[in-house]
Amino acid sequence: MKTIVCCLAFLMMVSAGCKKSSDASQPIVTPANFSLMTYSVDAVSVPTNAYNVGISPVIKFQFSAAISRQTVSSNIALNDGVSGATIACAVSYQNGDSVVILQPSSSLLYLNRYTASVATSLKSSAGGSLIGGTNFTFFTKIDSTDKFTQISDSALLDLVQKQTFKYFWDFGHPVCGMALERNNGDNNVVTSGGSGFGIMAMIVAANRGFISRTDAVTRLNTITNFLTTKCTRWHGAFSHWINGSTGATVPFGNNNGADIVETSYLLQGLLTARQYFNSNTDVNEIKLRDSINSIWNVVEWNWFTQNGATKSIYWQYNPSYTATSDIWSIAVSGWNEALITYVLAASSTTHAITKDVYDIGWANNGNIKNGSNYYGVALPLGQAYGGPLFFAHYSFLGINPNGLSDAYANYQTQNIAHSTINYNYCTTNPKSFFGYSSACWGLTASDISGGYTASSPTNDVSVIAPTAALSSMPYTPTQSMNALRFFYYKLGDKVWKDYGFIDAFSLNSLWFAGSYLAIDQGPIICMIENYRSKLLWNLFTSCPEIKAGMKNLGFTAPYL
Repeated sequence: MKTIVCCLAFLMMVSAGCKKSSDASQPIVTPANFSLMTYSVDAVSVPTNAYNVGISPVIKFQFSAAISRQTVSSNIALNDGVSGATIACAVSYQNGDSVVILQPSSSLLYLNRYTASVATSLKSSAGGSLIGGTNFTFFTKIDSTDKFTQISDSALLDLVQKQTFKYFWDFGHPVCGMALERNNGDNNVVTSGGSGFGIMAMIVAANRGFISRTDAVTRLNTITNFLTTKCTRWHGAFSHWINGSTGATVPFGNNNGADIVETSYLLQGLLTARQYFNSNTDVNEIKLRDSINSIWNVVEWNWFTQNGATKSIYWQYNPSYTATSDIWSIAVSGWNEALITYVLAASSTTHAITKDVYDIGWANNGNIKNGSNYYGVALPLGQAYGGPLFFAHYSFLGINPNGLSDAYANYQTQNIAHSTINYNYCTTNPKSFFGYSSACWGLTASDISGGYTASSPTNDVSVIAPTAALSSMPYTPTQSMNALRFFYYKLGDKVWKDYGFIDAFSLNSLWFAGSYLAIDQGPIICMIENYRSKLLWNLFTSCPEIKAGMKNLGFTAPYL
């Protein structure tokens, strides 16, 4: 009996051991991983419609498996891309929980950046892990409502000129009265060229009653007294940047001496002021004219041809260098912003250049011509697509291009063509930048995010500068007025501030400059005035020296 019991016990042990071994051989099932297949905003796959998204978007994620709802709130989110705040959203599901839909609980902000994200710790309903999450950005659309009450176009032009003028009045240096280079830079650095634009803006302001004639003359006498008594000059020419307290030169890049082009912009403004403040009884106006003539007559324009060694005017004279190529930097040649330099150099009654310097140096023996068509518009002069629009502005604050011709071009045709090509490029928008349109256009030199560049159709970084379209008002009045209305009424909460329009902006990256630059604000005031009344054109070209100099260069125009 004992033997039978032992045998039964042994069989039970063997049976139990076999069953345990069989159970251990069963495989452990691991939940399958899954993936994010598609994601969209308002039924359009991202990133093809990452811009111009509505303020109540539907954001949809489609996965290859059903999602664990318990893991959604901590792994799928919508955040404000500017502030970083999490946006409250309603969550819904489709396709057996394989589709997750987010909808903001309240409207998003217009013209703002948002980021939708899916983290890899999201789980499927079976416990599987997500293979690769996502983090994508989209931009909401422009608010089409007016930001300010509609006013007449004439009143709007008044407002823009008056508000923009405040830059030159408020940011005039307390010692010298000249214009600061920019509002957010060194408050002791003034600009010679930008001050020339500011002087012309003061004429406009006095003529339109923004300031009194007396106040304008007082400020201008402060400027001319500083220029004649404190500023370092080389053969009559001024530096690009100046210490507004001492008159000492502030280096501009490698330029540590004279800048004849910036000096030209300054003299363009001063000669225009000489013609406007023409009283023969007001002692302050007489003093101002005398000071301007003393500055004008000592500039040795012909010396800037390397003292006669070349047939070209050189932009910079750098006295601290030794090599000729460093002392004389950059020939002023070919079509750019410096036509005014050759006009003034030919107009000098004391140190004039000869016509061959203009023909050989500036016009490059005729190679200044272009003649190609861009967007259906023939361009007489200069580089492909015209270059930055300030070429059509800086010299023409004073020089009237209407009916003006020489051996190389009709300058009215040139500037209209240049502005129209710039407009056509922006409306065509070959780089598909968000925001470009028939009402939002204009590429020229300006601040950009993290720097500064001369934007143009061949150097387009998505940055629109209001000065480009607005200063082209005489050339493209309809297109420029449309741009002005758009900038003011539709983007006014973003780009219209205490001193007029900010320097530049990019709707494509939602970047808005915090800066104003003298060389960008000045042309807005002055070219709008030339569009409205031809005031500055009439004043500058009334200078007898200018008439004679332009004739000597071969120019013809009704006013010469």
